[in-house]
Amino acid sequence: MGKHFQIILGCAVAIDLLVWSFILFPAEAKNSELYFLPVGQGDSSLVNLAGGAQLLIDGGPINGKAQANLEKILGINDRYVDLVMISHPQLDHYGGLIEVLKNYEVGAVLTDGQTAESAAWQELEKVIRDKKIPQITLSTGDKIKYGDSVLDILSPQKGEWAKDVNDLSLVGILEVNGIKFLFGGDMSADKEKQLADLYDVNADILKVSHHGSKYSSNSDFLKEVSPAVSVIEVGKNSYGHPTKEALGRLANFSSQSYRTDLNGLVKIILENGKLKVYTETSS
Repeated sequence: MGKHFQIILGCAVAIDLLVWSFILFPAEAKNSELYFLPVGQGDSSLVNLAGGAQLLIDGGPINGKAQANLEKILGINDRYVDLVMISHPQLDHYGGLIEVLKNYEVGAVLTDGQTAESAAWQELEKVIRDKKIPQITLSTGDKIKYGDSVLDILSPQKGEWAKDVNDLSLVGILEVNGIKFLFGGDMSADKEKQLADLYDVNADILKVSHHGSKYSSNSDFLKEVSPAVSVIEVGKNSYGHPTKEALGRLANFSSQSYRTDLNGLVKIILENGKLKVYTETSS
């Protein structure tokens, strides 16, 4: 594929600030794109940056849908993903990555440092070891840079503990040409409010936390984010996701909301400071 990445670890501002720089040779200019994949009850998002670098955030449950969507977007013969990020080790977020990692070459796997005792997690770790994929733990203050695009990790703090493992989900804001995309795995309303008190969480695009659970999408948080577009990654489930409470709060603070169970694949093109949204249900 002609791709060569150099990962540079450096220090800036503070000793504990990690800056990961990804340099692609050669570069191919195009618009950056975000894809929210319909993988059933679970999360999976693909960031395709101008220049060709890809970041896959989560892979949904074990059902083959993550890989099927990648093949549809990248093409059947493109078997390379630069970075795979696992927001936290729950099956509806990492299960589909087992197949992806077996069948794709991956530059590095990024995690929050948590592990799980499940057989599926052990299989995932085995694939990572067998294929000698670099694994990097991220925490508050870390950055991923690619060209003019920057991903800031807001949470979790290094060594942080939480009663609810969902609140240790990787939370980040990706800024691409002035447009911001915020994602936060399954973090709860309490965690959302905490981060809104600590950071500027204003963003144009929001990946709605915890599939639209009533225990997420805090009103104070949503007011601060004030997203132009919000996307709920959800499928058939017994939890009532997305709940009427979450949908009501989103209606108050988000200009447009989409759901992968109703809209299918949601594609957002970032072009000249503007968002163009396409869905499988678009007319």
